[in-house]
Amino acid sequence: MFFLKLRMFLLTLVLFGIIYSVVSMAAYAVGVSDINFYIIFSVLLLFIQYMIGPKIVEWSMGVKYIKEGEQPELRTMVANLARAAEIPVPRIGISEISLPNAFAFGRWKKDGRICVTRGILNLVDRDELRAVLGHEMSHLKNRDVLTITLLSVIPFILYRIASSILFYRRRDDRSSGAIMLVGIAALILYFISNLLVLYASRIREYFADRGSVKLGNSPHKLASALYKLVYGSARTPKEELRQVEGLKAFFVNDPSSAIKELSELRQLDLDKSGSIDSAELFALNSKQLKLNFGDRLLEILSTHPNMLKRIKQLSGYAKA
Repeated sequence: MFFLKLRMFLLTLVLFGIIYSVVSMAAYAVGVSDINFYIIFSVLLLFIQYMIGPKIVEWSMGVKYIKEGEQPELRTMVANLARAAEIPVPRIGISEISLPNAFAFGRWKKDGRICVTRGILNLVDRDELRAVLGHEMSHLKNRDVLTITLLSVIPFILYRIASSILFYRRRDDRSSGAIMLVGIAALILYFISNLLVLYASRIREYFADRGSVKLGNSPHKLASALYKLVYGSARTPKEELRQVEGLKAFFVNDPSSAIKELSELRQLDLDKSGSIDSAELFALNSKQLKLNFGDRLLEILSTHPNMLKRIKQLSGYAKA
């Protein structure tokens, strides 16, 4: 856990170091007031997005919040996890889609919402569901939605600087050569910072997995739930997957990678029971994972870690 926190801290320093350097160069080349305008404008847009984001998620996923007396077992489970996490009990919603998954969002801790799809309620057992909810509760506890939103400001600002310099600045400016170099540097760093933000998103998934275990969930139950979510996602119609494409960063796993991941994960289910038990997870701990170039590239461009690596990490928690 210490090394995960250290990586996130160093990554944050690097990202903000990048934006400071580029803004300083751009300010020197084109004037402080010009750059300040784009920074303020970009931050304002992202703030508006952050504030209205929950409504967009609710509308996109068709979330209906449960009322008093509905889903008593689910309500008790979430309340107990919130008590263990020492955060306010979030609102609980259900999305009537067949894709099995869960997601958490909200502007701050008191505004937390945890939602499950109808698909996951029909797929996992009670302990597996609790492990998934513990994962989502950890996202709220860690406030990592806010962290990712803040980090996302950086590539957004870099893109605004690059586009304003490369596409909108007058070409007869006396310092156009230096300005163009700043614009090109901002564009390159925009792509690099996007990759770093994706890396931060993957780190937060490891954080949430570890957080679920710390909330009292068995590592093999979370591993088994992840395996079932991959299986369920692989069977979901492509039309439904396309409908939630823009929201997959919120999910427990990346549904668009499910078919490929399923072929990798089947080797873990030694008894072909459709789940991963404690012995199967423990056996994974002693194995050396070998990912090919395609697997590594796909992970670099993904919001979620490679699922085999992720379950391997859980096997370490089981050993401990």
